[in-house]
Amino acid sequence: MGLFFDVLSAINNPNQQGNVAQLESITNSIQELATSRGIQPSQIQQAMSVVGDMLRPALQKQQSSLGSSQLQNLIGQAVATGASTSGQQSMLSPQLHQQIVQTVSQRTGLSPNIIQAALPTLTSAVMSLLNMGATKPGTQGSNSILSAFLDSDRNTDLGEVLKFAHRFLNPSTV
Repeated sequence: MGLFFDVLSAINNPNQQGNVAQLESITNSIQELATSRGIQPSQIQQAMSVVGDMLRPALQKQQSSLGSSQLQNLIGQAVATGASTSGQQSMLSPQLHQQIVQTVSQRTGLSPNIIQAALPTLTSAVMSLLNMGATKPGTQGSNSILSAFLDSDRNTDLGEVLKFAHRFLNPSTV
């Protein structure tokens, strides 16, 4: 739940880009994906957890080589270009892409074909969540969500973030 508090903090911080509409857009895209592909909520939550767990080391490596601000710029560009373009896929090596598909399939029981088709949307959701902590143009500071996500000592389960985001946005359905 720790990372979800960072998301809420970004929403409440006028210097950060996050807002409720963004969070709602992210959860809606995941919900639409699940509905259209016949994926159960527990499976999509597990898929988000795996995607986050597997992206973290790749993003940490990019942060080490590029620096924090350049990594944030790449994430911002990936979010701006959308899930169907090469912007986000360029952040995944073909090997990592295949590992994610296999691991999500093993942990969720979903077919690799479904995961392959869903991965651009899942990756887009992850990048969009991470980008919510970015500072607004002309504002000093770092991306609190990205920093928290890359800190391996924190609880940064993106499946939990998705679950709590759904509860936050739909309190009457809990």
